[in-house]
Amino acid sequence: MKDLLHWLVTAEDPRQQAKVKHLMSDIIAIVFFAELANATEWIEIYLFAVTNEQPLRKYLVLPSGIPSHDTIQRVFAMISPEYLQEFRQRWNEIMAGDMDNKIRKILAVDGKTQRGNGNAEQKANHIVSAVDNNGFCLGETLVDDKSNEITAIPELLNSIQVKGHIVTSDAMGCQKDIARLIKKKKADYVLGLKGNQGTLHEDAQQYFEDPHLLAGCAYHKVVDKARGAVEIREYWQTDDIAWLSQKEAWKGLTSIIMTKNTIIKGGNENASEEERYFISSLPVNVEEAARAIRSHWMVESFHWHLDVTFREDANHTLEKAAAYNLNIVKKMAINTLRLVDVGISRISMKNKRFMICMNFEKYLDILMAL
Repeated sequence: MKDLLHWLVTAEDPRQQAKVKHLMSDIIAIVFFAELANATEWIEIYLFAVTNEQPLRKYLVLPSGIPSHDTIQRVFAMISPEYLQEFRQRWNEIMAGDMDNKIRKILAVDGKTQRGNGNAEQKANHIVSAVDNNGFCLGETLVDDKSNEITAIPELLNSIQVKGHIVTSDAMGCQKDIARLIKKKKADYVLGLKGNQGTLHEDAQQYFEDPHLLAGCAYHKVVDKARGAVEIREYWQTDDIAWLSQKEAWKGLTSIIMTKNTIIKGGNENASEEERYFISSLPVNVEEAARAIRSHWMVESFHWHLDVTFREDANHTLEKAAAYNLNIVKKMAINTLRLVDVGISRISMKNKRFMICMNFEKYLDILMAL
């Protein structure tokens, strides 16, 4: 981590250097450490830094002390998002260490709106992110106000390494151009179906409704028990798709998949069922398909942590660049908290932040030793 902090000094600073009192590298580090230590608002970030100035001075320059919360926010808005993304990527590589990169990853792609960034005069930032099956955010793209996720997803996929992995997306990402790009980048896809692709959803639904055809599909079933409920997840996959009218329009389309989730609470009379349909470039391997579909929840879990653990939607930063940069650093903090050992097993991310806040100097030294 020490080398990474030294790398931060290379950040391009657009300010007039003769008037600079606070280093941009120091401000980036303060915001990152503050997010780890349960600070979310700009004033909280400032108060965190003031309270922990002495341990911070062990690793930061702080030539003019701690900058005000207004200065932190103003300068943070000037930083290139691409620079922060590279900072996060370098830190991910350090934390990943000896993780087996040969394992085929699931890369879940989904969007989230920063609700606190919007008001009557401007649309809130909408950010599309890619999260792997280990719960690490690998990248994100800010959706242009005049566009949507359909144009942002290709930009995101072009910015991260997807070769050899499986990309998953909901129906918004189920687009021919996106499927073509994924295959061009030598990856596979599992894309959710709804009514946005002509008759494709209806065709898949009708196929799996035929009992004879369903019996010929590869099948996988998982039963989980938690919080007084039983969840049954069933998966069917087939490569019998020569009949599919749109087959040739989808690059690499090899199979279709159906899932049925049944949740039982207090008896069969209280059961609820949901069926979903997918297209995929994967050959028939229903366990692998099930892993890809199930792993898509990691991006939803990541967005939940942004909302609940990091209170992102409660942060009313209206300056779009500052809000986007803060989102990147929050994700970097989530990546870090997944791996930091605070000495207590099975502890929530929220409580990890609290523990780091209570003894920041101890955990700062642990981080810097990585």
